Amino acid sequence: MKSKTLTCITTMTLFAALAMPVALVAQEKQGQHHHYQVIDLGTFGGPQSRVDFATPLNNHGVVSGAADTTNSNPYYGNDNPTFFPDPYIERAFQWKNGILTDLGSLPGGGMSSPNCINKRGDVAGNASNNVIDPMGGWPESRAVLYKDGEVLNLGTLNGGGESAATCLNDGDTVVGFAGDNTLDQFSLVWGTQTHAFRWTGSHGMQDLGTLGGPDAVPISVNNAGQIAGFSYTNSTPNPTTGIPTLDPFLWENGKMIDLGTLGGTLGVGQDGPDVNSRGQVVDQSNLAGDIYYHPYLWTKPGPMKDLGTLGGNYGDAKKITDAGEVVGWATNAGDQAVLAFLWRDGLMTSLATVDGDPCSIAEGINSKVQVVGVSWDCTSFLHAFLWEKGHIVDLNTLVPPGSGVQLTYADRINERGEITANGALPNGDEHAFLLIPCDENHRGIEGCDYSTAETPPAAAPSSAVRNSYSRTLPPSLLRRMNRYRFPGPAFGPRK
Repeated sequence: MKSKTLTCITTMTLFAALAMPVALVAQEKQGQHHHYQVIDLGTFGGPQSRVDFATPLNNHGVVSGAADTTNSNPYYGNDNPTFFPDPYIERAFQWKNGILTDLGSLPGGGMSSPNCINKRGDVAGNASNNVIDPMGGWPESRAVLYKDGEVLNLGTLNGGGESAATCLNDGDTVVGFAGDNTLDQFSLVWGTQTHAFRWTGSHGMQDLGTLGGPDAVPISVNNAGQIAGFSYTNSTPNPTTGIPTLDPFLWENGKMIDLGTLGGTLGVGQDGPDVNSRGQVVDQSNLAGDIYYHPYLWTKPGPMKDLGTLGGNYGDAKKITDAGEVVGWATNAGDQAVLAFLWRDGLMTSLATVDGDPCSIAEGINSKVQVVGVSWDCTSFLHAFLWEKGHIVDLNTLVPPGSGVQLTYADRINERGEITANGALPNGDEHAFLLIPCDENHRGIEGCDYSTAETPPAAAPSSAVRNSYSRTLPPSLLRRMNRYRFPGPAFGPRK
């Protein structure tokens, strides 16, 4: 279990500080950060846990993730592609007020995986049952909603065998994808045609269709019910990618809108598109020729806007705030480095790296423009980072000394400044963590250091080898995309 998020390359770009809102500047001096209480969310007796999901944290500090049990996984090596390949049975969890709860699976099943948590603490994901997929030989997956202590089986489409939920909104509208019984040589997941679905408690599962091709997958949904995802537009493979044209879409008011591309035949990155409350969509798209790809922003009525890079040929937009600020990664001149960026008001700014690391990626952002992500050597995750007030800082320098954990990857930050992260224990096991800031909004926390810490000087970036890693989309889809998604022969799926 060493994978977790998306792409890497190398480093070498100057760091430009952005002006922060007056309220933040008045509150604290530039270059100072709060310390954090670090909470190990634990496991169900097995060695590892993780929080690398689409939305693992809500604004009330409730966390969803997955943790190992003590039971071995009899299908390890032939795992259902909608589950993380794990030698142990992994279960979806909810952590709330110090209590880790096993959210369970379906009757006769073992594995379960969350993808999204909403403000109520309801969780959407998928769980296995006791039916073996006749083509794959693994237990089938079903989309589920964990709500009020129950596991709701959301079913499938058109008599198909498998389904999985990718996200939900605060009104418990769940989105996901479901397979049917039609074999598909370009299948995104299970070897069959895969359609996007929308599920509500009043109407059940609704087929959202496709953009004209055999498959579609939704990724995110906002509270207005707008859904962002991607779909084949036809069934004819392109010579550059080997698969049919794959475009992003926005579904609203019963219609799936093709958002187009930046000129290429592939308009989706490994995380898939994110949508904010205004219906703006971000992700990455190939340029004409399918060699290079850039981050994009789509605002109705379109077309999509190329956000550019930091001087190189590649980039990916990961998250967008309701105000339209975008974070992700982009390469510098000569594609020598991949660096975290913040884009706003038409300007892309490099967030640099920490401790001389050559690579960084921004993964999460809140409305206060606090950004979290990973800074590393392009081979192994090393340092979870926080960027705020124009400075990047290694989160490991802000937690109590002697905590015995190396925080390697920060995934999300909520409106209270709480952060979900993965970290390595001294024995090498990976656990999920919650970081709570020792600030004015979290007074009275035992063991909190309420003094502020100075930002250490930014280290000069260095060069490193290229590599890649995977995250929330189904591994089968990632493998298909990884064949041509990254520049250079050194790129490939990380074990």
